[in-house]
Amino acid sequence: MGRLMFISILCLWAASMLVVEAGDPVITFEWKVTYGNVAPLGVPVKGILINGEFPGPNINSTTNNNVVINVFNNLDEPLLFTWHGIQNRKNSWQDGTLGTMCPILPGTNFTYQFQVKDQIGSYMYYPVTDMHRAAGGFGGLRIHSRPLIPVPYDQPADEFTVMVGDWFNKGYTALKKILDSGRNLGRADGIHINGKTAKGDGTDEPLFTMEAGKTYRYRFCNAGLKTAVNVRFQDHTMKLVEMEGSHMVQNSYESLDVHVGMCFAVLVTADQEPRDYFLVASSRFTKRELTSTGIVRYLNGKGAPKPDLPKPPVGWAWSLNQFRTFRWNLTASAARPNPQGSYKYGGINITRTIRLANTAEKVDGKLRYAINGVSFVEPTTPLKLAEYYGVAEKVFKYNNIPDEPPAQVSNVVMEPIVVNITYKDFIEVIFENHETAIQSWNIDGYAFFAVAIETGTWSPEKRMNYNLLDAVSRHTIQVFPKSWAAVFITFDNAGMWNIRSEVWDRHYLGQQLYFSSLSPNRSLRDEYNMRDGTLVCGIVESMPKPPPFSS
Repeated sequence: MGRLMFISILCLWAASMLVVEAGDPVITFEWKVTYGNVAPLGVPVKGILINGEFPGPNINSTTNNNVVINVFNNLDEPLLFTWHGIQNRKNSWQDGTLGTMCPILPGTNFTYQFQVKDQIGSYMYYPVTDMHRAAGGFGGLRIHSRPLIPVPYDQPADEFTVMVGDWFNKGYTALKKILDSGRNLGRADGIHINGKTAKGDGTDEPLFTMEAGKTYRYRFCNAGLKTAVNVRFQDHTMKLVEMEGSHMVQNSYESLDVHVGMCFAVLVTADQEPRDYFLVASSRFTKRELTSTGIVRYLNGKGAPKPDLPKPPVGWAWSLNQFRTFRWNLTASAARPNPQGSYKYGGINITRTIRLANTAEKVDGKLRYAINGVSFVEPTTPLKLAEYYGVAEKVFKYNNIPDEPPAQVSNVVMEPIVVNITYKDFIEVIFENHETAIQSWNIDGYAFFAVAIETGTWSPEKRMNYNLLDAVSRHTIQVFPKSWAAVFITFDNAGMWNIRSEVWDRHYLGQQLYFSSLSPNRSLRDEYNMRDGTLVCGIVESMPKPPPFSS
């Protein structure tokens, strides 16, 4: 990028009153998004490439970096990317969901500008428009700790991003037609590892190379549509060190479940005979097990991998028990130089409890997914823009779902769902799954404390079983069949934030909502103004821009 273009971006940013704090570097990217043939399972289909890559390029950043990504949409469809797990403090304008932003139209470009403020860890990005996630456009987003902030393990020799997930050979347009017709997607055709699967005939190039005696960091993310995946290394153990921005109590595992939308980092030491080994990924909780492999090669090693693959676990009870072994490392420093355990979340009074129950229903003979009896419909005007321009009542209604699910859903309502949250309230959210399929949920804009996952029905007495000391601070949570999950959140990040099913057919057919947390002060100390150059659409397109927030 030329010096003149670099300076102009900085000037644009400063003029729009977004945060670029003194001393915080700016890192810039230019993405050209195009179609291209991809064949993760050997069957060519139309995919989505970023700068010709599938999966897309890694974003390497450091805590507090200001990230500038100029996206050129060379598709023939509108496009948006979301930065999964990036909190976008005071800046839901850049969250990349259709409730907060207008999509990037075909043949145009848009520049995302956000700061990875006070975060570390393993994250990813992916497209949220239509069923584009089924075509690619996803990749890893790494946030490294600043040099002065100690990390609770030795610096690895290198690190690798591993994007795993299910894959459908039908192609994303066919999948969209299936859902639009009111049918279920059915089973995936296979599992991929970084968009590939090894043939196992001795001709495979290695995905990763390690040197004997050295330790490597692998960052796993499940960017699939609907299938949890178990990952494991042949003859090697994994030490879990970080999950979605939290340093972990470091336990070793033979295998780990990666639920849809989930990311974590492990350390793997090259302590075996120098040769090739399999990295194995298998579907979980499916009637037919799907397995994919990739080659991990020792530098100067000799010999093909052994044919016997390590077996995956069986049953979801195993996965639930694994969740209970995850603990926050209370002695490690976080993105800022203060102990993570200094935030005593277990001693804060809960001001509100919201229970969200997922259901699958038929509306006019077509499949829809709902939350507390309401199925989300994307408005033509983004919710955040409608709120900012003062025309929210023309686009959506606040609090149009109850805080508790109805005892029985008789008629599913289809409309945008927005829940009004008092700024800085400390809230308990219960995800209830009364169905027989595993669920996965994400909350944008925040990290929450995953205090419990249990079987059966939630009741206030279940709080006795919460982990109120060292529950992991994260942004996705799985909910097992006929089970519930409880999380705690402090709503101190003003804005409009998406709560969505990471099971993408459910997301597409209505299983999402938004939390609106407005600062009463209309102050830049709490939330940034809509910057110049923000895309506008829908009923606000021809309206004058509202007066900015005061300082």
